[in-house]
Amino acid sequence: MDNTERGRDRVPDTQPYFFLSYAHTPPWGTGGGDPDHWVHVLYRDLCNHIMALTDLPAGSQAGFMDREMHSGEGWPEKLSENLAKCRVFVPLFSPRYFTSEMCGREWFAFHERVLHAKAAGAGSASVIVPALWTRVDYDQLPDSVRHIHLDHSTYGDRYAANGIYGLIKLNRLHDEYEETVLGLAQRIVRVAHESPLPPSRPRNYESTPSAFKPRGSGPRHIHLTVAAPTRDSVPEYRDIRPYGEDAQDWNPYHGESTRPLPSLAEELIRSLDYRITVSSFDDEDTGESPTVSGGNSPAGSGGHGDDGDDGEKDDKAVVRPGILLVDRWVLTDEERRRRLKIFDSHARPWVSAIVPWNRLDLQCHSSEGRQLTEELERTLPLILDRGRRTDCRIAVTGVPTLKAFTDVLPAVVAHTTRQFLKHAEAHPPPGPHVPRPRLMGPIQPQYPEAGPHNGGEA
Repeated sequence: MDNTERGRDRVPDTQPYFFLSYAHTPPWGTGGGDPDHWVHVLYRDLCNHIMALTDLPAGSQAGFMDREMHSGEGWPEKLSENLAKCRVFVPLFSPRYFTSEMCGREWFAFHERVLHAKAAGAGSASVIVPALWTRVDYDQLPDSVRHIHLDHSTYGDRYAANGIYGLIKLNRLHDEYEETVLGLAQRIVRVAHESPLPPSRPRNYESTPSAFKPRGSGPRHIHLTVAAPTRDSVPEYRDIRPYGEDAQDWNPYHGESTRPLPSLAEELIRSLDYRITVSSFDDEDTGESPTVSGGNSPAGSGGHGDDGDDGEKDDKAVVRPGILLVDRWVLTDEERRRRLKIFDSHARPWVSAIVPWNRLDLQCHSSEGRQLTEELERTLPLILDRGRRTDCRIAVTGVPTLKAFTDVLPAVVAHTTRQFLKHAEAHPPPGPHVPRPRLMGPIQPQYPEAGPHNGGEA
């Protein structure tokens, strides 16, 4: 059998090397042509380079972009399928990119896949390879993407100043465009080989949240409180594998993940463009004093975690939406159970709970596990009842798998934020009170009273 026949027998590679994520440019008038024509030129050039740089057989996918997809042709399913199997995610940065809900969904879906792979001990954040379509300054980047390394100096000053769009549109920069695109293709291939990312199950595109906050909204904050025992405080009969030296070491899905659940939750919430603080319930004041009980402690106050890059200091007066991540085995401790009851009685409407309950953990299905389920109902009746009246009730009835946890977490974050915006008291900025302007009725003219000097009688 010759090489040609062996090549025909080879099964085409079903994992495209890259997914090109870009913001669609709206047409500005009739007869203007395809506004995304040059994006397709870039995509075609990248595919040609990758075919030359690899041994992909004929008929395999070098890359994917949604240019040929239209509504009614199953495009959400096609997008989700390729996000779940591509090797590298290539977002084309532009000011429009970070205001696109579609791009935000693509980013979140792929980043969630990376987090799952990292939790299982595979994959790396380096499989996101951004490229500048047009110039974007650092302060224009959402918080959710600032952790991605952006080394634009690799491709030269003109690339950093003009982006690929500027290089491709100016004839005098044609050589620099060719060099930049070849370098980008080489990096895609190198990253795909050095950090192989396993395929995942496609995520429902319609229910995928955006990684970028809505246009015009300010920084969004949330606080995560972890109520879980430590290895030293867990009952003797309890399996110690899910626990560590601190509550934040808790890993209830240890059969699926090598990472503590709080750190994974923190990273996933950050990818939703939130600034998050994280603390252990044991380190918090439950609100037994009159001062603190008037606030929103612990889940929903400043907490003890890192609060992003805004430089804000932790402060009990800072009120924000909160999520309580609770392990039912924490209820075996009487003091923690008492403090959780106090916390529940003071919980504001913008405090939610998530209760991981690993279906593969046999002790969760034992008589002790069933007793703890009943005890949880008695300990957190207010928060659990609120959670059951939402679209994400699985969060409080028991989240059985890591995939179910990462699916429900964005929904809980969104619900908690809505409740905060609906119920939280608005605090005006510091400074003197300025009355709101009001429209007044017509003012009647004031006439002087009659007298000796204005025409009146003496």
